[in-house]
Amino acid sequence: MSTLGFAVAAALGNMVGALAVVRSLQRGLRVIDACLAFGAGFMLAVAVLGVLPEVLRDGRDGAFYVLIGYLAVHLAQHVLTPHFHFGEETHRVSRSAGISALLGLTLHTFFDGVAIASGFLVSGELGVLLFLAVLLHKLPEGVTIASVMVAGGESRARALGAAAVLGLATILGVVLTEVVAPLARHGLALSAGVTIYVAASNLVPEFQAKRGWLSALAFFGGAMGFFLTERLLHTWMR
Repeated sequence: MSTLGFAVAAALGNMVGALAVVRSLQRGLRVIDACLAFGAGFMLAVAVLGVLPEVLRDGRDGAFYVLIGYLAVHLAQHVLTPHFHFGEETHRVSRSAGISALLGLTLHTFFDGVAIASGFLVSGELGVLLFLAVLLHKLPEGVTIASVMVAGGESRARALGAAAVLGLATILGVVLTEVVAPLARHGLALSAGVTIYVAASNLVPEFQAKRGWLSALAFFGGAMGFFLTERLLHTWMR
């Protein structure tokens, strides 16, 4: 499958998450909620063990762009966006909150595509690992944007449309990385900062306050899942 095919597959994750909201699929929402913790562990492991060693070959320059990616997501999601958190929105919010959440997530999802494309520029193995990391948080991402839009008074059709916008931003990130030189050069470092932010600053706080062992086990299971997936890919692709 081509890099663009992986981007399309990841983008469909946004739609699946959004459909769980607009069709009130409670069982699906519970499964996605469990995936949130697993995805956080997997993403963090991919970013720290898979991406950072490649990025830091450039020394301080690489680290600088990691920081820029991290700060850019915080700016988009928690400074310019007045109301944002991952997961299902269960309280009434203003219509503007839904629009601002969409704008904030669009930057993030664009760099999801940059991450996938940049990973494949390094190796097929890293590309697949980043695709899986992106896919795992695409489901709660779709839940987030659809539920915020509905809570803001928008129709279910517009909620699905907002999820489609996020998916298209991911596809655009792949396309532009392959044709825009600065993204091809610095995209992996920027996406590393984005991935670390989403895993550690967005997803982890969503399940930290919940009691019980399920979320903790899923989180550590996600990190262990990275090692298993890496080993399988190494065997399969060599």
